[in-house]
Amino acid sequence: MIEDIELETLINEIYEYYGFDFGSYSRASLKRRVNRVYQLDGFTHFDEFLSKVRYDSDYFKHMVDEITVNVTEMFRDPFFYTVIRNQILPLLGTKPFIRIWHAGCSSGEEVYSMAILLKEAGILNKSLIYATDINAKVLETAKKGIFPLRMMKEYSENYRYSGGKEDFSSYYIANYGIAKFNDELAQKMVFSQHNLVSDTSFNEFDLIFCRNVLIYFDNDLQKRAISLFDESLSVLGFLALGTKETIKYSISPGKYKQLDNEKIWRKIK
Repeated sequence: MIEDIELETLINEIYEYYGFDFGSYSRASLKRRVNRVYQLDGFTHFDEFLSKVRYDSDYFKHMVDEITVNVTEMFRDPFFYTVIRNQILPLLGTKPFIRIWHAGCSSGEEVYSMAILLKEAGILNKSLIYATDINAKVLETAKKGIFPLRMMKEYSENYRYSGGKEDFSSYYIANYGIAKFNDELAQKMVFSQHNLVSDTSFNEFDLIFCRNVLIYFDNDLQKRAISLFDESLSVLGFLALGTKETIKYSISPGKYKQLDNEKIWRKIK
């Protein structure tokens, strides 16, 4: 197990060698994740681990992938998707073109959930979903649209609870224990690496998702990320966060209106 002072050394070295700034991440969460990698990869001395991170760029990428993996699922929190389906998509549907950003998209389950909602609302054809993550490895998974077949029963239930009326299995092809989602959905997605800590805004969006990512950041970095979303969101656009996340302390009062006690806010000015 690595000590607190060793974690600080690691953070500083990563910033100096690679320009990745983990300094604003929640220390408890970061330490837990780094210790997991440290143990899984069989290290017993911190100096050996630090040297590997420093001088082996492939190992560094592996470490970043391991410590930034997020747990996700399709139609997670079904009532949240009911609000998206019934209250937000009818409003977005009046626009000539719809841009959506999934920040911290992980392996893509929520991106495909959104594409299904857009298809059922009849507006997928005029939508584009930008899906970004710091983790290159999970982005490769997300691009393929391939998920374990064993998860489909749970995802199908989530879908139904969110108001879905179609046969969920019509959205994927099952083969050899995997579910491959339809290319029609993937054609409206753009996947790319983006670091919420250091990268800037890259477009104007009508809807931004960043669910259960900010909980890993300290207060200053949460404010920085929400400021980035605010800058990237069109007036009357929507921002959706995770169940334990808020914009309350980051945005001036009166600029956003919260929907239905869900973690969704509309930018009103």
